[in-house]
Amino acid sequence: MSIRGVLRGFGLKVGPTTPKTFERWVRELVAHHDTLQQIAEALLKTRAVLLCEFKTIEKRLVGLASRDGQVRNLMSVPGVGALVALTFSAAIDDPSRFRSSRMVGAHFGLTPRKYQSGETDVTGRISKVGDHGVRVALYEAANVILTRPVKGSALKSWALAVAKRAGMRKAKVALARKLRVVLHQMMRSAERFLPDRPSCGSCVVKRSMRGKG
Repeated sequence: MSIRGVLRGFGLKVGPTTPKTFERWVRELVAHHDTLQQIAEALLKTRAVLLCEFKTIEKRLVGLASRDGQVRNLMSVPGVGALVALTFSAAIDDPSRFRSSRMVGAHFGLTPRKYQSGETDVTGRISKVGDHGVRVALYEAANVILTRPVKGSALKSWALAVAKRAGMRKAKVALARKLRVVLHQMMRSAERFLPDRPSCGSCVVKRSMRGKG
């Protein structure tokens, strides 16, 4: 984004690119600008170092996830990768400390605010209390489920129905709340997510679909 911002100041728009074509296209844009060439090369070198370090961290996270059976089970849910599974597992720690999966949503600020006074009963936006990192992770997982191809998942079908009624943004928040129920129940049962088979994993999904939470 820094590179794009610098070039935009000189009337040069990078536009849509891929990780493989980004550097080449930037160099083509600044080919006839000596000063911009120096700036762009310095920023591109910095970007290359950051990407290398990012891949190192990513590789370590994948390794940690692969060695943890509970995390591997959580990753069987569509949209839940190593980072989301590790984040949720570490935050929950012991699933038995929550009497019900619905309590997990309140713990991470994913339940709506309520205002009640006399005959007034107003339901507001989510409270956003608790661990911000977990909320972000669940929301990103929900975003992946809703915006990328996911086959054979009752979660996506349910969320798409919500999106038709209330819009995509609210559907993502609702799906994030639903995911915390599914993931917590999976941690308690030690079962994988198997939506297409009559197994305990699919029962987790079916049970979680019955309530509003």
